[in-house]
Amino acid sequence: MGGALDPAVATGRNLVRRSLADLPSGSPVVVGVSGGADSLALAAVAAFVAGQESFALTAVVVDHGLQPGSDEVAATAVRRLTSVGVPATVRRVDVGRTGGPEAAARSARRAALTVAADEAGAAAVLLAHTLDDQAETVLLGLGRGSGPRSIAGMAPRDGLWRRPLLTLRRSDTERICRASGLEWWSDPHNVDPAFRRSRVRAEVVPVLEDVLGGGVAEALARTADQVRADGALLDALAADVAEPHDVAVLAALPGALRSRVLRRIALEAGASADELSSTHLFELDRLVTDWHGQRRIELPGRVSVTRARTSGGTSLTFAATPVGG
Repeated sequence: MGGALDPAVATGRNLVRRSLADLPSGSPVVVGVSGGADSLALAAVAAFVAGQESFALTAVVVDHGLQPGSDEVAATAVRRLTSVGVPATVRRVDVGRTGGPEAAARSARRAALTVAADEAGAAAVLLAHTLDDQAETVLLGLGRGSGPRSIAGMAPRDGLWRRPLLTLRRSDTERICRASGLEWWSDPHNVDPAFRRSRVRAEVVPVLEDVLGGGVAEALARTADQVRADGALLDALAADVAEPHDVAVLAALPGALRSRVLRRIALEAGASADELSSTHLFELDRLVTDWHGQRRIELPGRVSVTRARTSGGTSLTFAATPVGG
C-alpha cells in the first residue's frame, strides 16, 4: 500500500485541474520548463492531470544560452521530465538586449513558447509562476511607479498563458519535486545581486517579512488580485466608450477611465505595449485636458498623436512618426 499523498502534490494537481477545466478532453497543452523546482513541479502535477483528463501534454525546455553548460542543464531537464511521463523538447533562443537582460530573456522565452504552442495546436501554455514571483512582481512595480497595471501583477489566465501555481509558495514546489523524486537545477542568476529581482527576493522580502511580522508575500498577492479586478472593470468600461478619439467625449470621462481609453486607442494605433508608460499617457491626457498648442506626442512604436479639428469637432489623430522626427 502506498503512502499518503503529499498535501502539496494534491494541491498542485487540483490547481492545474481547475486551470484547465474549460478545455475538452484531448486538448494539446504545453508546459514551459526551465529545469528549476517551480517548472518541474508544475510538469509533474500537470502530467497526473493530463493522464486523468486525456490532455496531450508536452513540455518545452527553453535554453537561453546565457551560462556555460546551459545545454546540459536543458538535457537534464528533459530526462527528468521523461521520468514523470512528459515528452519534452529543447528550444535554444537568442536573448537580445531590449529592455534589459531580464526583460530580453522573458521576451525570447515567450516567443519560443508561442511558436511551440502554434506547432502543437495547443489550447494553453502553462507557466510556473508562484505566489513568491507574484509578490516580487508587485514590489518591482511599486518601485518603478508604473501604476496599477504593474501592481496588478500576473493574471492566472492571460489568453494562451495560464499560471496555475500563483497561490503556491516556492517552498511548495520544492516539496512537490521531492515527493515526485525530482532533483532540480538552481539557477545562479536567481541569487545574483546584479539582477534587481534577485535582490528583491534575497534582501527586500525578508526585511519586510521581519518588520511587518510575516505574511507579506500573501498580502502583496492579495493586493495584486484586488487591483487586477478593478483594472478589468475599467478596461471593460473603456472598451464601451463611444467615439474614443473625440476630445469632448474624453474630457468628460473620469481621469482613471480616460487613461484606460487613451491607452487602448494608442495600442490599437500601433504603440508598443511593452514600452508605453504612464509618462506617455500623462502627455496624451494633456492633449485632452491641458492643451496649449502642443504639436504632437510621440509614442513608442513610431506612432504620433496630434489634436486636430474635424467636421465633427476636435479629435485625437494617430499617424506614423515622421522619419527623422
